[in-house]
Parts: sequence; C-alpha cells; structure tokens
Amino acid sequence: MVGSDMYRQQILDHYRNPRNHGELEDPTFSHVGENPMCGDEITMDVELAEDGETIERVAFRGEGCAISQAAASMLSERLPGKTLSELREMDRDDVLDMLGVDISPMRIKCAVLAEKVAQDGAEIYLGEKDLDRTSTE
Repeated sequence: MVGSDMYRQQILDHYRNPRNHGELEDPTFSHVGENPMCGDEITMDVELAEDGETIERVAFRGEGCAISQAAASMLSERLPGKTLSELREMDRDDVLDMLGVDISPMRIKCAVLAEKVAQDGAEIYLGEKDLDRTSTE
C-alpha cells in the first residue's frame, strides 16, 4: 500500500522530532502512565482555557518505542481546541486512524498509551476517577 509508507515516515518523523515535547510551566493537570509490557512511560501536561473545558495546550515527555512516542507527539497536536468531553470520547480507533498504519495486537497498548494517560488525567481532574484507581493495562 503506497499510503502506508507515507504514514511510516510520519511516525518516524514524530519520533525523531517530537512536537510539544517537554512540560508546561503551569498545567491545569498532569498525569503519568506506563505500559509495563514494554516499559513505555508518558507524562501528559494539559492546560485548559478559561472556560475550564477547552484544551489550550498540551505537552508530553517520556520514554518508549517509536509508536508510543509518535502517538504522543501526534496527539499533542490534535488535542488543542478539543474539549475534555471530546478527549474522553476518543477511543483506540481514533488513535489508530491518526497513526495511519496497521498496528499489531502486541503494539496496540503502545499506540494508545498517550490517549489513555490524557483521558485518565482528565477524569482525575474532573473528580471522576481516583488517582489510585488509574490503569494503564
């Protein structure tokens, strides 16, 4: 498939030149999660607009495979302008569509780690999830 080569290049580009890598000075919320199966770890910082619902800025940091880091970079570009409700409605298909390549079942958790960390952070911020009940399984 011709398009998949382009997407593979895009993943490598995001891995080698991550967008929004680092941390926000004063995030509205920050959350860390890991994929214990392969050792990927990502921290997502999110800053909300004054309305308390619209995502204004996102930064991430962490270590891991090309898929997890590229997905975090891509997600950090896609989330600004979305609401917390829209973030919480995202599912793995949204991330897989964003990546644009077939991901093996063993790598799905790598691909969706950043999304899961951002969603867990939002739910903790909203008081809907306790910090000790978060899961990255």
